[in-house]
Amino acid sequence: VDIDIHHGDGVQEAFYLTDRVMTLSFHKYGNGFFPGTGDMYELGKESGKYFSVNVPLKDGMDDVSFRSIYQPVIKSVMGHYRPNVAVLQCGADSLAGDRLGCFNMSNYGHGDCVRFMLEFDIPLLVLGGGGYTPRNVARCWTYETSVLVDDEISNDLPQNEYFLYFGPDYTLHPETVSKMENQNSRQYLEDIRKMVMENLKIVASSPSVQFHDVPGDFIQQDKFNWSQENPDKRESASEINKRVEKPNEFYQGDKDQD
Repeated sequence: VDIDIHHGDGVQEAFYLTDRVMTLSFHKYGNGFFPGTGDMYELGKESGKYFSVNVPLKDGMDDVSFRSIYQPVIKSVMGHYRPNVAVLQCGADSLAGDRLGCFNMSNYGHGDCVRFMLEFDIPLLVLGGGGYTPRNVARCWTYETSVLVDDEISNDLPQNEYFLYFGPDYTLHPETVSKMENQNSRQYLEDIRKMVMENLKIVASSPSVQFHDVPGDFIQQDKFNWSQENPDKRESASEINKRVEKPNEFYQGDKDQD
């Protein structure tokens, strides 16, 4: 789950062809915004079709609007895919006042995303991410750490060597200053929610594998004498077939996609 303002394109690409991992990204999309990917119709391919979930958003997203789309989508993913573990990337560039961002979210709204994930009571790995106004990044991740450890902390910042950097308010939760109008209408968010819900109905639950003995190496090294191979000799079809890979796996070669 990615709440960075930029689309989680790299993670999506890594798992685009598999159902082993579902990727879910909430991000700004359109008007050439970096990285330019993350349309809701990017669903995955082959065995990974419908396992890439994208929620493209417009400028000015605030806490109330984000909560209205985030919580029902997360709940639906948890209900249909039923993951055994979750990873949450908390990019702080979705906060109001970020130098590169264009959302109007507060620390409270951002932290609510973390708090909501905890309600599902599955192992959760929480990561940092983007954020280009450092003092806001520090505030955000301090607050979200307190949410994770279930410890309420004061809004007044303690004295430290960087104290003056957080002026003029010197608080953990400064007043949110809206940079732009929220362009995410209720109808727009509802249309996205319906589209995502319909796709998730097609999704099977996360695949699992029972514990079993680990087999030996696929290639028995002692059967081959690599030093005596002739590099100019063409391999037989049977030798080539011993190294067949699934078509949806990445590989090293002229058509490498990773």
